[in-house]
Parts: sequence; C-alpha cells; structure tokens
Amino acid sequence: MITKKTPYFVVILLFFAFAQISYAASDDMRYFVKSNSGWWKKSFGVRHNFDNGFTSDLTDFQLRLAKIFGVEVEPVKKLNVLPEEKDLPNLSQVPSESDQPAPSGKVQAQRAKPTEQTPWGIKTVYGNPLLTKTSGGLGVKVAILDTGVLKTHPDLKNRIKGCKDFSGAVTVLDGKCDDKNGHGTHVAGIIGADGGSDGLGVYGMAPEVNILAYKVCSNNGTCWADDIAIALKTAVEDGANIINLSLGSDNPSQLITDATNFVVSKNVLIVAAAGNDGPYVGSIDYPGADANVVAVGAVDKEIQISEWSSRGTNSTTKPYIVEEKDIELASPGVNIESTWKDGKYAILSGTSMASPHVAGLAAKLWIKDALNPASATRELLQNLTADLLPIGDDDSSGFGFPHL
Repeated sequence: MITKKTPYFVVILLFFAFAQISYAASDDMRYFVKSNSGWWKKSFGVRHNFDNGFTSDLTDFQLRLAKIFGVEVEPVKKLNVLPEEKDLPNLSQVPSESDQPAPSGKVQAQRAKPTEQTPWGIKTVYGNPLLTKTSGGLGVKVAILDTGVLKTHPDLKNRIKGCKDFSGAVTVLDGKCDDKNGHGTHVAGIIGADGGSDGLGVYGMAPEVNILAYKVCSNNGTCWADDIAIALKTAVEDGANIINLSLGSDNPSQLITDATNFVVSKNVLIVAAAGNDGPYVGSIDYPGADANVVAVGAVDKEIQISEWSSRGTNSTTKPYIVEEKDIELASPGVNIESTWKDGKYAILSGTSMASPHVAGLAAKLWIKDALNPASATRELLQNLTADLLPIGDDDSSGFGFPHL
C-alpha cells in the first residue's frame, strides 16, 4: 500500500513546492479557476474571489496539475486603453486645432499651460462657444476605471475622493492610483477638472464632481478583466453614481458582463468608449457593446463622426431601443485637450475622450430624486441629442450628439 501511494504523495509535494511561485508567473498566464475549494485557493493563491470561482496567475506546472485533478480553468481576457505615449512632438511644431486631427491613440501635444481653459469639446457640449467656466456635478460620484489618475494635478487634486490600485501583483492597494501612462488623468480632466486653486487651469464637464480613481490597467494600457470586474463592484460599494470605462476589447468577458449586470441593478450608470476600430459596421468594442452600457462614438469639431470611431449594428436592430452592439451616443473625441500625468496638459484623440464627455454631462444632469437616477439620467441624455447623419438611429452615432 505504501508503494502505491508514493507517486501520489510525490505529486502533491511537488505541487506545493511549485504552487507558491504562482504570482511570479508570466503576466500572460492569468486564469479563472472554476472552484471554490479552499484547498485549491490556498495552493494556487487567490487574486480575486467570485461567486463561482477565483482568479490566479498560474504557472505551467499548476495548469498541468489542475488538468490532472479535473479542475476547470479558463484564461482571463485582456482589454486595452490607448497605446502608451510615444515620441512626444516638439511643442514648437504642434499643429493648431484647425490642422489635421491627431491619429487616434497618439499624444498630439503636451503643454505647461492649457491652450484654452474650456476646450472646444466642453464648449460644444455646453452649446456655448463663449463659455469660460463650467459648473455642476456637486455631490455626484464618478468612478474612473483606467490607468490611474495623477491625484496631485492642480486641476484634479480637490476632485479626487477615492484612489485604489487593482492592477498590483497581489492585492488591492487603497490610497494608490499612480498614473504613469497619462490616459486616466486625461479622462479625469474631461470629466471633472476644476481649473485649479488659481483658476488658470482647464475645466471639465462637471467641475464639482467627486472622482473615484481606480487603476485597473498597467502602465502600458493593458487591463485584466478580473481587475475591472472587481473594481466595478467596488465602485458600487464606494457609492459611485456613474462609472466611466474608456477601455475595450473585441470580445466580451463573462466576468465583466456579470459585474456590469450587478452594477446596473444598483442604479449606477456605466458609460464606455465604443472603440477606435471604425469605420466598419459591428466594430464596436466591449464592454461598450453591452446593452446595459452607454456606448459613445467620437465626433470632431464640425460634429462629424471620425472615420476611426467604431460603428455598431444599429441598422439591424430596433430603432431607438438599445440592444447589444448598438452605439448609443456620439461626443467630442478629436484633438481633445485635458490634464496629463506630469501636472501639465496634452491633446489626445479617441473614443476614450468621447466617453468622459458623456459621463461628465451625466454627472452635471444627474437626476438624484428619480426612482432610478441612472435610467432617468440615461433617458435624459438620449432626449438631449441632436440627430447626426445618416438620419435616425444609425451605426455611427445612435441617438445622436447629446448637448445642453
């Protein structure tokens, strides 16, 4: 009997010997383990717990053992924000707003002071080309799930009311949301920049808003679905009213879909970028393609849809009823100036910039006394739209361009 058991115990001993290095595994080896067994959790190490299992960074050895013992695992999906900053141009050679738009996903310019305190996108959504200062958002919490936020930026430091890092090696870090990419800081400024204490900075859509800065993406803009899912649920626990997701993937993640369903059931509004994969029909990214999420495409200064803005499948679904893979709205996303990771300002283009214009507008208009503030505010956004060509609920702009 002892001889027969020896191979089994050798496997177990080897298993425990190698299991402890799970968090040193390749960054491309995160898996969802479909088991709630305490033994497997202790052996593999838990990154995040879910109702039907847990996620962990597994080694090849651990994967083989899971297969041997019949434990079902599946890879955790990756999502992305814009590419990281590359080859920042010389400021003396930066084109003006009237020149050709910046390629989607590229930093066009970086400045010590903003060109305009109220950028063109803000003015256009407000419907006032002479606007010098914005207002609104008092008491409303907006969670930004992104690459983090520079919480010491002069135009954001009074707006940041929560800061957490979900992208670390082992656990969620409270009070830490460093942004070494810049994308998240740029998004935050569009939503809630308040001009700074000297009033010389840039203004966002709702400068009185409270921002929850959640770092769910690495410095290169890659985001794991399990980190996003846990951050979505945490946003509800922290009292968020609105969540902005300027990130996406071609395919859905069940972890994010489940978390989105939970968030919406708690009367929280989710706004997401449609993606930069246009002009092809059905090129919309998830989670924006989820019917529970407000998907936003990008327009330029002439309120024309950008060629690279992803398209939905609105032409094949019921008009003015949001279904899966429908674009819902369109908002400014070309040559957008906002706050940047070093305390300065930068110009970016992408639906990542369009989404926070809508999230910020939702914060300004938030109908807090409604039975369901999220759905009431979403309906108000739809009712405030100007139809864009082609006429009707189209693949590129859905209901149209929401503005005051």
